[in-house]
Amino acid sequence: MKSRYMPEIHHRRSIRLKGYEYSRTGAYFVTVCVKNRECLFGDIFDGRMVLNDAGRIVERVWKDLPARFPSVELDAFALMPNHVHGILALVGAGLALPDKQGAASSAPTLGDVVRTFKSMSAIRVNRLLSCSGQPFWQRNYYEHIIRNDDELNRTREYIQGNPANWSMDENHSDRIDRR
Repeated sequence: MKSRYMPEIHHRRSIRLKGYEYSRTGAYFVTVCVKNRECLFGDIFDGRMVLNDAGRIVERVWKDLPARFPSVELDAFALMPNHVHGILALVGAGLALPDKQGAASSAPTLGDVVRTFKSMSAIRVNRLLSCSGQPFWQRNYYEHIIRNDDELNRTREYIQGNPANWSMDENHSDRIDRR
């Protein structure tokens, strides 16, 4: 039996910026990690990521997001052995999605886009790995609102340099406490 979330007991806190409307036009830096940070997407060799079949699936799902959400533009992206980094921009009204009351919403939120990415990639990779129905991604994701061109350029550099810095990455399998 799955337990119900009870805020007085579970004390989860949102990492989202309070009061910010995540359907606003703008650029967002997103990091999504594999559950338990298992290295499932390939390996780093000589500072370059070499994708396996699971990695190629995740990369394809990311690249296909603008076809599903016409208001999404993709920027820098790096697939690491156990997580992804990407910059995406919401640029205006897109695919009409139903809100919680069933009414159409004119623009997707960042959450809508990330939820779709996680769901579609999890289904496809789990099918490949014969693990259908198993949790694939960690429950949440990291996001950062990119506020100016300097921040955008620094974030791009970080993403592009990530494979070369894998040995120092906090998500590296040698640095993860699996107790």
